This record gives sequence, structure tokens and C-alpha cells, in this order.
Amino acid sequence: MLLLWVSVVASLALAVLAPGAGEQRRGAAKAPNVVLVVSDSFDGRLTFHPGSQVVKLPFINFMKTRGTSFLNAYTNSPICCPSRAAMWSGLFTHLTESWNNFKGLDPNYTTWMDVMERHGYRTQKFGKLDYTSGHHSISNRVEAWTRDVAFLLRQEGRPVVNLIRNRTKVRVMERDWQNTDKAVNWLRKEAINYTEPFVIYLGLNLPHPYPSPSSGENFGSSTFHTSLYWLEKVSHDAIKIPKWSPLSEMHPVDYYSSYTKNCTGRFTKKEIKNIRAFYYAMCAETDAMLGEIILALHQLDLLQKTIVIYSSDHGELAMEHRQFYKMSMYEASAHVPLLMMGPGIKAGLQVSNVVSLVDIYPTMLDIAGIPLPQNLSGYSLLSLSSETFKNEHKVKNLHPPWILSEFHGCNVNASTYMLRTNHWKYIAYSDGASILPQLFDLSLDPDELTNVAVKFPEITYSLDQKLRSIINYPKVSASVHQYNKEQFIKWKQSIGQNYSNVIANLRWHQDWQKEPSKYENAIDQWLKTHMNPRAV
Repeated sequence: MLLLWVSVVASLALAVLAPGAGEQRRGAAKAPNVVLVVSDSFDGRLTFHPGSQVVKLPFINFMKTRGTSFLNAYTNSPICCPSRAAMWSGLFTHLTESWNNFKGLDPNYTTWMDVMERHGYRTQKFGKLDYTSGHHSISNRVEAWTRDVAFLLRQEGRPVVNLIRNRTKVRVMERDWQNTDKAVNWLRKEAINYTEPFVIYLGLNLPHPYPSPSSGENFGSSTFHTSLYWLEKVSHDAIKIPKWSPLSEMHPVDYYSSYTKNCTGRFTKKEIKNIRAFYYAMCAETDAMLGEIILALHQLDLLQKTIVIYSSDHGELAMEHRQFYKMSMYEASAHVPLLMMGPGIKAGLQVSNVVSLVDIYPTMLDIAGIPLPQNLSGYSLLSLSSETFKNEHKVKNLHPPWILSEFHGCNVNASTYMLRTNHWKYIAYSDGASILPQLFDLSLDPDELTNVAVKFPEITYSLDQKLRSIINYPKVSASVHQYNKEQFIKWKQSIGQNYSNVIANLRWHQDWQKEPSKYENAIDQWLKTHMNPRAV
């Protein structure tokens, strides 16, 4: 669509934000407006070199030029609901007990937006929220609850691509575009008339894969879907074919994930490249929706008065480590984009410090000049994004040199904990003893192909001790095991005599129905055993 690209060019030439204007301190008379756009499944490495070479993302690039980009931003749990619960609460996953996509925050939980509203901000939300309990499919819940059962079942459709052969088809993800339109209309018809500052949130589903009808109950989502219009924004020669370890050499948790995601079969290089190309094209469409918000702010003369933040709940593996989807601590899954621009935010700054989504909560309050609660897991990012803000933050409020991420949901058969420091990534599992940990030196091994935990036992021990000082992860793992069994028993009792039929027709139906009694017996045996984690 020619008009879109004309708008892009116009936006890049905006005179309203002259170089350096973003560094000016906001006036005391009125706090700035805030716009937060959060997508789903966006690999943060695409926002900086060399990942940025693979697809055209003009509005993300505009934010990089006019604002601050965080090069090492991470999710606190690489799955939708727990990640968003951390972002909206400012607390680590184990503190809110957001264990899986069914278990998030209470609907009445006080979020940063609630606090800002109480302090005079006009507030509005559009699109995907997904941070409260009670959502997602029955399959998604049962798969998470039964991850410790001694069976191995494919829970997803095989990842595939689907192309709309139309070079003029721009609005592929209609629901996201509709929500973007609603946000733009709200800015034009409501926000422009406010005398008070406003905060608006837009949640996008892209570039999350689309439903695949062949994969059973509530479909699952293993289809990468786009049009020729967006596919032409991808630099196919820049697409890397990821290296895979042989199945026999995979870490046992990785093997479980790959199998349950239906990725242990044969894939040609063409298939893998297509999946990655389609995913990048979906990222380009996401960028365009972000652009609609930025352009609307510019046209309404609000851009100079508004801090814009863009991020994502987690990334997308896109066939790295023989997996798609997320649920992993590997970079493609756990690394998220995080960019800020606006009054008081330094232009053209790239921050290498490790940060995470729990930092959104204190940052939003700090922007509004609201005192920060003492119990938050996160830290305001303003101390890192502007020289003018740095002098106003005491040393004790500076971000520590580590971030924590944890995972307790489906497609992974052990609670997983990641401690990310300067160039080290340490991953511990379950009780810390029954499953071997992983250690990666990201400065030498950015693709995370070589686990050096055994090679560097002192570093492994030191990082494990640091992790245990932050979270008693064996105790948390035991709590999740207990929760999973209790929830499964409640669910089984709630469906009564329909149990055998219902459980046989969840997303794992293709495997389950071959030997239903075998899998029911495995669950019965699991329910009878003690609570200690099952060794892989």
C-alpha cells in the first residue's frame, strides 16, 4: 500500500522531534502522556544488528533513532499470561503464582494503570490483555497440569506456512487492525480533548502464529500466515538456517519440548526458511500497526507530549533449537523488544544493561511522578534511558546486573529458571538436582549451542547460588507440582463420566487415541505418587 510507505517516509522526516529534543526534561506543570504497545511473540533481537537486517521495520527504527532501545530486555516468563501478569503487576511470576496460561492475576488486581488513574491520568485499554486467570483452552490447562506424567504426546500441529498471494493485501490480521483503529480513533476523538494526561495500552496478537484446525481442541496455533505484501519486506538472503543438535544429544527438557511441539520429524531447509520468512513478515505487519499509533500522535500534535513504549510478552523460536512457539529460555523465546521515546527520553541511546518486563510497572509510575511501592520486583528504566533522569534516582534504585525469568507451563516437563547476567545465561530446572543445568556464554555462543555448565563448575555454582538467593526454586517447583495435581483432580471431578472422552479429544488426540488406556493409566499412576519432581 503506497500510502503506508509515504506515511513512513513522512514520519522519518518529522520536524517535531529535532535531534536532542527527546532529552529535554518534562515540565513540572503536567506529566507526559504515555502510550504502551505490546505485541505477542516478537523476537527482540530483530530490533538491533544483525537481526534488524532480515526485515524492514521502519517504525521500530524510527523509535530507535528518536528514543532509547534496550538491547538486553527479557520476559519474566516465556508464555502469554504469566509474562503479562508480571508486566502488569511488577512482580516476578512466583510471587503472583501465575503458573500457566490459566493461572494469572486476580481480575481485581491493582495494576500500574489503576494507580495512574487514581493519580489523575485518563486511561484506556484496547486489544489483547491476557493477564488474569481463567482463560485459554482446556487443552492448554491440562497439558500444563500433566507435564510430569510419564508419557510423551504431540500437543501441537506441525508448524506450517500459509500465504495470501496478494501483493496489495495489507490487513492480514484483521482483529489486530481493528483494535489499532479503535486506539487511533480514541486518540483522535477522546484523548485530544483531555486537559489531563492520558495513558493508553494497545495489545496486539501478532506476530503470534495462527490457529491450525488440524491439531484438535481449540486448534492450537502452528500456522505462520501472511501475504505477499508483507513477505516482500523480508530479506530472504539474510535469513539464517539455525543449527540443530541431533535428537539424541538434546537436553532432555528440550527434547520433550520439541516432541510435544511436533518438531522432531524431518524438516527440509526450505520449510525452515519459509517458516522463518513468514514469521518475519508477520513482524513487519506488527511494525505497521505500531506506526499507525505513532503517525496519529504526530498528526494530532501529541508526539512531543507523549512517551511511547513498545515491547512484547515474549519471543518466538521460529525453528531455532528444533522448536517453534516460546516456552523456552533460549534467546529467540525469552529476548523481547523494548523501546522508549518521548519527552525526557534520550534519543539514539542503546542500553546494554539487562532489564525485564517487571520494570514496566515502576517505569510507568516514575513517568507519572508517582512514588514507587517498595515491594516491586522491577526497577524504573528512566535511570537508564536519560541522563537528565539519572541524577534524580538514588543508587539503591538502580537496576541490578541480572534478571530472572521462570516457566511452569505446558510443553516443558520441569519448572525452569533463568538467571541472565552480563554475558552469562544460567538455566536451572526443577529441584536443581534431578535435571542437569545449562550455562551459555552469550558473548562467544550467541546461538546457545554449547552448554558449558560442566566446563565451568565454579561459575555454574556461583550463578546457582545467586539464583537461590533471589528465589528458592526447589521450593517453588514443589509448589507447582502440588498445584498441578490439585487442579487436575478438580477438573477431572468436574467432568465426571465424560472424563475419558474429553481427555482423549484434546490437542494430543492424534497420539492419545492410539492407546487411550495406556495414557489414562499413566495419569492414574502419577496421581498416586509423591510430590517430588520426576527425574527426566
